[in-house]
Amino acid sequence: MATCDECGTHENLPYQCRRCGNTFCAEHRLPENHDCPGLGEWNDPSGVFDSGFDDSVQHRSGTARGGYVDRLTGAGGPLGYFRGNMSYVFLGAMWITFALQFFVFPLLLDASPRSSLWQAVFVLSPGHIEYVWTWVTSIFAHGGFTHIAFNSIALYFFGPVVERYLDTKRFTALFFAAGIIAGLAQVLSTLLTVGELGAGVVGASGAIMGVLGVLTILNPNLKVYLYFIIPMPLWVLTFGFAAFSIIAGFGVAAGTGIGSNVAHLAHLAGLVVGLVYGVRVKGRVGVPNSLQFGRGGGGMGGPGGPGGPGRRR
Repeated sequence: MATCDECGTHENLPYQCRRCGNTFCAEHRLPENHDCPGLGEWNDPSGVFDSGFDDSVQHRSGTARGGYVDRLTGAGGPLGYFRGNMSYVFLGAMWITFALQFFVFPLLLDASPRSSLWQAVFVLSPGHIEYVWTWVTSIFAHGGFTHIAFNSIALYFFGPVVERYLDTKRFTALFFAAGIIAGLAQVLSTLLTVGELGAGVVGASGAIMGVLGVLTILNPNLKVYLYFIIPMPLWVLTFGFAAFSIIAGFGVAAGTGIGSNVAHLAHLAGLVVGLVYGVRVKGRVGVPNSLQFGRGGGGMGGPGGPGGPGRRR
């Protein structure tokens, strides 16, 4: 049994809207009856009433409805699984990259984490910013098990919620934009202050902070549990983490060694990207009222973790 998000009645056979992600009774299941944000996207063949049979419908001009990406990822498309599941795809990519880092490269290619090959593939370095592939690979690479474990937990809990309300394309763009901007902000600051020999960065924390920033704007009072124990509003967690990053970052700059192996500027840059994007989309997407998976739920806090080779984000 579930509760209708529109009228609050209990429903034995609830309907979950594919566009906004909320649950409704029979009376409010139609998009126009719950003011669904998907009402403004009727031209999307994979929208509110995607039947899976309209991808081949042709306009008079002879072109298929929707864009090429929509046809690939829409219902029945060869990449249809990825629509609505990119959070889990990113999780899988992180662990595949982790296996490449610490098993495939060292054992099969004799490339240890200190080798030039390993660094050139996985680490965004201030000395080699022109290695543009590392702008992406460094997001999925991590410095150790604890690092990837904390980031995986944060992405698992926060990612699907934000993806549900932004839609998959917006969520994917946010994840990569926040991750890339966060990494570049960190290495450019290192390049200016330390030089080309400064530490590089790895990790998805900047991208995850972008996700957290959007969620904070959409629902700042969403209850989360820090370390699964301490309840608090999401805005307290987000800005508390930001304050810690600022203080620790100044400590690193002053040479006190506070968090010297953590890319604090990357965290802040990713968060700023998320906050800015959250302000832009608020009012145009649904507002998540809980952290739910299926119809269960749970909350947590504390994205990110201590770092890896070079600095970790």
